[in-house]
Amino acid sequence: MATEQHDSRTIWALPAPAGRKPRYTREQIADAALQIADQEGFEAVTMKRIAAELGAGTMTLYYYVRNKTDVVALMHDAMLADALVPDDDLRGDWRTAITAVARRSRQVLMAHPWSLASLTEAQFGPNAMRHFEQSLAAVAGAGLPAAARFELIATIDDYVSGNAMHAVEALTRAKAAEADPAMVEAAVSYGIALIQSGDFPHLSAIYAESAQSEEPAGPAMTEGALTSQFERGLQAMLDGLAARLNISPT
Repeated sequence: MATEQHDSRTIWALPAPAGRKPRYTREQIADAALQIADQEGFEAVTMKRIAAELGAGTMTLYYYVRNKTDVVALMHDAMLADALVPDDDLRGDWRTAITAVARRSRQVLMAHPWSLASLTEAQFGPNAMRHFEQSLAAVAGAGLPAAARFELIATIDDYVSGNAMHAVEALTRAKAAEADPAMVEAAVSYGIALIQSGDFPHLSAIYAESAQSEEPAGPAMTEGALTSQFERGLQAMLDGLAARLNISPT
């Protein structure tokens, strides 16, 4: 008996549903899935839930997508469409241009914090190609060979995604602390007890210094403070990359 072969083609290689007037578009499916993930978490994104959001039957959705892998690809591509910057942002010097790309990429990740852990297996679509093309265009003026350009872009991408992940964690902790002050008090008391044990001399020194200062020992866990920290870190990293790769400042 012949077995049905698995179709491993990406959704982008398949034609969109034909007909005189398809009821739904891939963009509508992606938007519905993103809205569910933003409001309820990525785990809530199911074919049944998307169909309900669109006001369709679950089986109707399979006319447009084959499975959740296709849905995830559409979600990823929709996010990367939002991450694209205006062409004018790419016409300045390489640092200004790649900074614009990095900022916009982080903004999109922060707007969809679940995506940092949930879209790691998403198939790349046309907007992923456009995003990478914009990154290449941004650093084109740096005068680097291809391998060095790739290294530059990859390093910045790693910084953006890592910073966004830490920022999301910090904001999540801040929100939890605001909702449960008693938990914060208990955690602080426990931390002070550990510091006073003598096992953490560097932390102890910082704690003693902060106790005598009106300035906080670390950055505030607010979106504004975390964004400022991102900006300082990005420029410091670009300074280092420019020196390491011997990029001319002009």
